[in-house]
Amino acid sequence: MIRVLLVDDQPLIRSGFRALLGLEDDIEVVAEAADGEEGLVLVKEHLPDVALIDIQMPVMDGIEATRRIAADPALAEVHVVMLTNYGMDEYVFEALRAGAAGFLVKDIVPEDLLHAVRVAARGDALLAPSITRKLIHRYVAQPPPASSAALEELTSREREAVALAAQGMSNGQIAERMVISPMTAKTHINRAMAKLHARDRAQLVVLAYESGLAAPRNG
Repeated sequence: MIRVLLVDDQPLIRSGFRALLGLEDDIEVVAEAADGEEGLVLVKEHLPDVALIDIQMPVMDGIEATRRIAADPALAEVHVVMLTNYGMDEYVFEALRAGAAGFLVKDIVPEDLLHAVRVAARGDALLAPSITRKLIHRYVAQPPPASSAALEELTSREREAVALAAQGMSNGQIAERMVISPMTAKTHINRAMAKLHARDRAQLVVLAYESGLAAPRNG
């Protein structure tokens, strides 16, 4: 059973999501909160698999709540998915660095919401192609800093896998490109995440661009 926590200051959004998720046999909404501070308390109490958290809320916003969740070792298995009214806004990059595993737009179609919750619960990437493209475009305008010393710990195959992940490729696509099995591709990604201390795949993508391991491609 996938346990979900809803954190949004709009009751209509929460009730709509709760009603939709509640129809699924493998998903349970364990609690809901109207602001980040209350959400943080409930995360610690219920230890959900997935926390759907709005970015902009009173008392404590979603980014700060996410930052505190990511900083608490006891909450390492909680996957935070940010909710936003837009496909991309000024807070997305900050939220990724804070520890968000991905993003959902609030007008998402029901099928995509259910799929996203299940993907997040598995700990897989939840960056839509549009989010990845805009993340890449962000780095077109600013040169990356010098490579982090941590990158030296990666093997050549791990570096290659991370660079492909930064292009938005799934493990299956990485496996096909590198001519390896999907399991081996997943192993490369997981080892790279561990070595770079990335909480999840979303942060791994950010690190890849910030370090210069992945370079934006024009066109």
